[in-house]
Amino acid sequence: MLQSKDIVLITGAGSGMGKLAAERAASKGENVVGFDLNAKSLMDLESQYDNIKTFVVDITDFESVEKTTALIVKNQGNIKKVINCAGIMPLGTLNSQHPSEYKKIMDVNYLGTVNINMAVLAHMRDNKQGEIVNFASIAGLTPSISFGAYSAAKFAVVAFSEVLHHENQSYGIKVCCVCPPPVNTPLLRGAINRPKSLDLSPAVEPDFVLDAMEKSLTKGQWLCLPGWQAKAIYRIRRLVPNLLWWAIHLVEGKNFDHLSKPSTKRR
Repeated sequence: MLQSKDIVLITGAGSGMGKLAAERAASKGENVVGFDLNAKSLMDLESQYDNIKTFVVDITDFESVEKTTALIVKNQGNIKKVINCAGIMPLGTLNSQHPSEYKKIMDVNYLGTVNINMAVLAHMRDNKQGEIVNFASIAGLTPSISFGAYSAAKFAVVAFSEVLHHENQSYGIKVCCVCPPPVNTPLLRGAINRPKSLDLSPAVEPDFVLDAMEKSLTKGQWLCLPGWQAKAIYRIRRLVPNLLWWAIHLVEGKNFDHLSKPSTKRR
């Protein structure tokens, strides 16, 4: 049972990056609240730590998010830090994904992030302090084949986070948008319609990404690019944008029909 004090709120805490972030924070003695849709995964996580409390929350439902965060503040304590890890990654060429899938990706990856941010922002501004971490992706800075719909949502997260940072730094709120290269998580390993170019460099480990996140927060950097892969891709995209597309076509060919199978994989 959590005592009333500062809270770290983590979305997507049932698996992958979110679960690891919750375990790391709890192991350091932080009081953690985890959101996810997978009730069993949350129960398993909560049973392992006395300082983790979990809630089944649909982050696409702002009313539910707002109500739950208000209860946390009332009953558990001050939300001092938020780490938004929840996300889905259905891949496929643009013509192979139904508009309903575009909407789902945007609802979860972008609007879900916005909902969490808006639910805690007023609280943090009142307290004149807080940390907000929004997980985007290098795909939110550099589009690629099979990632079109996913990239659009992550580009939105990056733009939102940059503005959020500048609008709230005078209130003592740190905002960090994390844009890692492919990360070795169940989300990546279970991806359907993976382009060959995705495997040109090894995936980074989640612990490495979380370490980079903490360093960026300490330095007050709103944009976090973990590892040389993310930094290199970002710089090449800015300086010689067509070079990346040339490399993609070199690896994948000119026709991408092999990446057009319906994507139904869910996290």
